[in-house]
Amino acid sequence: MSNNNTPLSTQIERNLRDLAMLERATFRKPETTRIIAVANQKGGVGKTTSTVNLAAGLAVGGLSVLVVDADAQGNASSALGVEHPAGTPSTYDVIIGGARMEDVVQPCPDIDGILVCPATIDLSGAEIELVDVSEREYRLSVALREYVATHREIDIVLIDCPPSLGLVTLNVMVAANEVVIPIQAEYYALEGLSQLWRTVERIGADLNPGLQVSGMLLTMADKRTRLSEEVESEVRSHFPEHTFETVIPRSVRISEAPSYGQTVITYDGKNVGAIAYRKAALELSQRIPSDAR
Repeated sequence: MSNNNTPLSTQIERNLRDLAMLERATFRKPETTRIIAVANQKGGVGKTTSTVNLAAGLAVGGLSVLVVDADAQGNASSALGVEHPAGTPSTYDVIIGGARMEDVVQPCPDIDGILVCPATIDLSGAEIELVDVSEREYRLSVALREYVATHREIDIVLIDCPPSLGLVTLNVMVAANEVVIPIQAEYYALEGLSQLWRTVERIGADLNPGLQVSGMLLTMADKRTRLSEEVESEVRSHFPEHTFETVIPRSVRISEAPSYGQTVITYDGKNVGAIAYRKAALELSQRIPSDAR
């Protein structure tokens, strides 16, 4: 006798329920533009992937999003289909050259509602060039706030940080109101997290009053392993108020999408990873800090 209650059929049913929920869901528009840094000094934790897919999920949900690529690798720009060869007006020109954000942003060709401030390899020299620049910590903040003041239709700014705690990341932290930290569901998940937390607190105290961690997003989780469950349990026990309910699963489709210049949401919208990021985006829209500016 056949058994229809297989793991695959159960997952398909869950996906259909989640898709139906997302179609009915109302994404919360903030009263003022939220500026969110997506940061973790550890590489390979899903930081860029989370930035672009959260942006896509928010845009599909009806919000207007600006993605600022602050990583010289430019992977966020690539995943959103934006051309960014060396010399392209970019985040480098905003931070170092004093360019207006207005003259740098490009529309995402595949998703209505997303604008992108791209990054180029030029940004790799910014750490050295910023050393002697006056008011070096505030360069991105000044440009971004000027742009947001004249483009009030932007609901959320997501800034993809480089995998370091250098001067470019400092610029991002000073420009942001909130920090979202992607955490890979693996053995060393919490390693370095206390340092990042202290950095956010120190910047909030000295350079950007009100800056706070507003969420932690578990990524690349494999529910078939005990390790993923243990890491999730540990993160939730340490940060119960900050951890997203939604957990991003490990998915081949999520990994494939950037090679086609797409997010997983446009690449395979019915994939479990695409649905998870849309749910996380919905949750992000509803996780507005009480004192958000």
